[in-house]
Amino acid sequence: MSAAEPLDGLARRLPAVLGRPVEVTGLAQASGGASRETWFVELDGGARRLVLRRDPVGAARPEGMAREAVVLEAARAAGVPVPLLVDHSTDASILGSPYVLTEHVDGESIPRRLLREPEFAAARGKLARELGRAAALIHRVPAPDLPSADPLDQLVATYEELGEPLPAVEIAFRWLRANRPAGTGNTLVHGDFRNGNLIVGPDGLRAVLDWELVHLGDPMEDLGWLCVNAWRFGSPLPVGGFGTREELFDGYAEVAGRRPDPDAVRWWEIFGTARWGVICRSQAQRHLSGERPSMELAAIGRRVCEQEHDLLAELGVPRPAGPGQERRAPVSDLHGRPSAAELVAAVADFLRDEVVPGSTGRMRFQSRVAANTLSIVEHELALGERQEQRHRRRLADLGLADRAALAGAIRDGELDPWQPETAAAVWEQVLDRLAVANPRHPRGIS
Repeated sequence: MSAAEPLDGLARRLPAVLGRPVEVTGLAQASGGASRETWFVELDGGARRLVLRRDPVGAARPEGMAREAVVLEAARAAGVPVPLLVDHSTDASILGSPYVLTEHVDGESIPRRLLREPEFAAARGKLARELGRAAALIHRVPAPDLPSADPLDQLVATYEELGEPLPAVEIAFRWLRANRPAGTGNTLVHGDFRNGNLIVGPDGLRAVLDWELVHLGDPMEDLGWLCVNAWRFGSPLPVGGFGTREELFDGYAEVAGRRPDPDAVRWWEIFGTARWGVICRSQAQRHLSGERPSMELAAIGRRVCEQEHDLLAELGVPRPAGPGQERRAPVSDLHGRPSAAELVAAVADFLRDEVVPGSTGRMRFQSRVAANTLSIVEHELALGERQEQRHRRRLADLGLADRAALAGAIRDGELDPWQPETAAAVWEQVLDRLAVANPRHPRGIS
């Protein structure tokens, strides 16, 4: 997609919206965005900056976009830090697809920068408490007409539609059904309240972004989602990598007048980990089905094993003794050196060392995704054959034909995942997949 597509529509639309002549002097698509596009808009040589979020052309979801616009205004009126809404429309003829246009908020949203750069050290120290206060404000927003459904039933239905049973997810579903807490209310829920959807400055939280998953539900869902290991980005601190649950709960209580129940938040955290695993596989399905061919969506599918690992660790499924050094496949004497794995590794290094440093914006991001994807291929070429042999032996020892049969036996109660043999089989297949997809996965769960 070229920048000219939304540019022409913005040039026609903005003078009427802003009530004065205006020139669009800059337009750049942001990196990432698996479900929606984000564009940075510069007006009159930088005198004003806006942010455009729109559905991918040909994949419009007008109801969701209209809902987000309504909620942004309601949240701002309730004191939630959000960008000012400038314009929105569900009419695809204006900018090619439904969109929301807001003011630009200065600050940083990239998690690894927020967690590592000295500029944000003071903000990091108070952010968990600030996020607690922001979440409590969100849950006080008068809820417009929003979707509401049983979240666990909905997640299970989405998972089953994918047709790829996963043993660790089946264990999580068993635990979630058996340990579901009483509801703590039915409020507006952001739905994607996490590190990565925040604008933070050196002074602290400036805006909560990305309201496309907003719905009615249990408010503790937002707190649990914020604590999911995936949003810590390697930090040992459980709340988005910024702070402790106690700090989060303290901030929430300041506004809500009541302290969250840690057990309820933990249930939603485990639910969130399972949910993110299902979302990763769902995103990959959009690529595999041809709905939206995308290298980024394809690569996300290999992140499912990270969430499986976290589920097993969070639930305390007994882990077998650590494996020794993983052996790599011998080099073929037919094809010689460099092997297929070594060739793929060389291309990945080229992308990281030469293409990424010379790129900006979305191209830089996509080049990094491409390099990481090639690393997955390299690891599978080097390790996959031996892993597959071990996998078949593990299943045979349990009298099972494949991974789907293992998942089904856990779901039906035929196998107890807390028994050593079953636990070892589940853990070992997850660890094998993790060794290929992301051997550097941060494995600490707190």
